[in-house]
Amino acid sequence: MALIFGHGRLAIAPPPPPPPPLSPRAENLNRAGQIRRTVLTDRNRTKLNIAPDRDFYAFPRLVTHVDDGFIRELTDVYRQRIPAGSEVLDLMSSWVSHLPPEFSYKRVVGHGLNAQELLKNKRLDDFFVKDLNRDPSLSGIAAESFDAVVCAVSVQYLEQPEKIFAEILRVLRPGGVCIVSFSNRMFYDKAIAAWRDGSDYSRIQLVVQYFQAVAGFTQPEIIKRIPGMVDDSTLISRLLNFWRAPGKDPFYAVISYRNIKPA
Repeated sequence: MALIFGHGRLAIAPPPPPPPPLSPRAENLNRAGQIRRTVLTDRNRTKLNIAPDRDFYAFPRLVTHVDDGFIRELTDVYRQRIPAGSEVLDLMSSWVSHLPPEFSYKRVVGHGLNAQELLKNKRLDDFFVKDLNRDPSLSGIAAESFDAVVCAVSVQYLEQPEKIFAEILRVLRPGGVCIVSFSNRMFYDKAIAAWRDGSDYSRIQLVVQYFQAVAGFTQPEIIKRIPGMVDDSTLISRLLNFWRAPGKDPFYAVISYRNIKPA
């Protein structure tokens, strides 16, 4: 409301009209990055080993924690989903990133808890060391600065995944992709209770919920590759699945994009 003086009289101007309502897409953009709901209870976040993660990872582990079949599947997913020339953030990385060797990227930044491991990673142009369970943020990274964020066989250790996934969305450019991969292996005493006590199916659904808890991600896609597994629509195929080759690491990936999946 405003006062207007004219011709010796005082008049009250009418209030301005309300702004037009935002389109559904604009509303989604305004809410992008907001945590819409909490996925884990306090108990779900607990670990058997409560020592600081920096202590647990103080010594470098220059090994791969999954088998060659898993690594081939992961590299192929990266090949299909992350174009050459992209800027990539490798969260909770190690001495190898499993990116396709024939692809050249504009920039690859690694994050982890052991500097010696990250120094060994030849795909990284830069890296930083940070305990995301002590400080669940990527505050040193500018918004919308990466085309892809990957996290391989490490999501099970996040105690505040809702906050980390909100940060992932913040640093992704519109249309950027996040790929979270995992198997059934873990450091049992360092995995959160929700992961430790779950099944492979429940762990997939847990990661799906992490994406769904943050406004701005597309509906997550699930990729499953279980060695020896075939379509179980017949009795014979179900028997084959039961007797599939033991000891092979199953491959799971949950994939989502910021705002709009590119065509």
